[in-house]
Amino acid sequence: MKRAREAGVEALRHKSGSGPKPRLSIEQRTLIPTLLAKGAEYYGFRGNLWTTKRIAIVIERHFGVHYHPAHVSRLLIEIGWSPQKPLQRATQRDEAAIKAWREERWPALKKGLRKRDELSSG
Repeated sequence: MKRAREAGVEALRHKSGSGPKPRLSIEQRTLIPTLLAKGAEYYGFRGNLWTTKRIAIVIERHFGVHYHPAHVSRLLIEIGWSPQKPLQRATQRDEAAIKAWREERWPALKKGLRKRDELSSG
């Protein structure tokens, strides 16, 4: 009541908190994609795959600011990055052998199944 009497009805409206001050400036946030473009191996990681944990380490090394990996994902969304699943393929993958198996061996295996070979549980 005191607030309404002193500052009017407008003072009674709910005001959301602004939250804590960001630890990285806008300029620093816009620099993150440039840092990540160098690749994970540039920073000494094995494999050129970015994880939130690795990005948190790079941010801490470069800016001296520690972030939890869960918060790093929110930061990345803010700057327009989205999570990606890596395409995982074996480096020793033999495409010719795979194609031959699919075209020759697999059809032969499918034809080889006969009704009497199938076992029934009942």
